[in-house]
Amino acid sequence: MLKIDKQAKFGELELLFISPNFHSKGIGKKAWQEIEKMHPEIKIWQTCTPYFEKRNIHFYLHSCGFKIIEFYNKFNKDPNFKAEFDENGNEICHEMFLFEKIIL
Repeated sequence: MLKIDKQAKFGELELLFISPNFHSKGIGKKAWQEIEKMHPEIKIWQTCTPYFEKRNIHFYLHSCGFKIIEFYNKFNKDPNFKAEFDENGNEICHEMFLFEKIIL
């Protein structure tokens, strides 16, 4: 799932899912390359992934060329997230990495 703003030349990858049965076969990398080909007007791409998703982090950094530009946590909250609370009224903290890829 993508959000594309052609005027701003900005794209957001909201979801890229490859079945675990097909991991480590280059399918995710090829899918990302096709997305870039489909949207050559986009010069800045962003996506987020949870801090504990080591495979995702490796994929975006090493296979797709993204860089980590932000770490969202209880001290640095994601401005796009609505506050969520547990049954005791404590705010739930989502720890996420924000990735960005700039295409020159």
